[in-house]
Amino acid sequence: MSGIFYGVGVGPGDPELLTLKAVKVIQAADVIIAPKTEKKEDSTALSIARPYLKENVEILKLVFPMVNDANTLTEAWANNKVAILAELQAGKKVVFLTLGDPMFYSTYMYIYRLLKESGFGIETVPGVPAFCAIGSQLGQPLAEGTDVLSIIPATMEDEDMDKILALSDNVVLMKVYKNFTQVVEKLNQHGYGDNAVMISKCGLPDEQISYNLDEVDGTQVNYLTTILAKKRKLG
Repeated sequence: MSGIFYGVGVGPGDPELLTLKAVKVIQAADVIIAPKTEKKEDSTALSIARPYLKENVEILKLVFPMVNDANTLTEAWANNKVAILAELQAGKKVVFLTLGDPMFYSTYMYIYRLLKESGFGIETVPGVPAFCAIGSQLGQPLAEGTDVLSIIPATMEDEDMDKILALSDNVVLMKVYKNFTQVVEKLNQHGYGDNAVMISKCGLPDEQISYNLDEVDGTQVNYLTTILAKKRKLG
């Protein structure tokens, strides 16, 4: 029997936001791969999917370091690829869990590229991105009419961010935990500051919502944090 590899998006935090297909695939898995950083004992994606795991499923926790050292990353990716291939060669259904959607700022994309020429079947199951869940939860449209919505990684260069903020009507800012204070300054500078909201750990028990970003302690911003902002309309 030939193994098959699934990348499954588990959404931002609420287990009820998993798609029916995601639940079906998870329940049929022989092996669940739970990605985690070297600093954490558990996986957030695994905790979200846990209500749907069958009793005897094998759970494989693989470390994906969040560092910039090329040698460390190359070694980690190579080791993880070997571990996954071993399960697939044993003919197992292997499910890789990922937060949000697998094709949106996800670790899964790199694993997908490593495995796509391996000869094993691969299927990607989409999930709800955090910013979509946030918009629905807050009753805040992400874009309407002729609005331009931009999704911005807050780690990008200042000059590039200025250009995008100048052209957009609505923005979603990801990865804001690294330079939160500078991001807030940019939003205020471009007319978004009066209509910006930040959510950390959307859908999880310790979710936090902040409507006044100037009052947020930038040193305490969590990795799972997203900002939605709308530009102030002149006139």
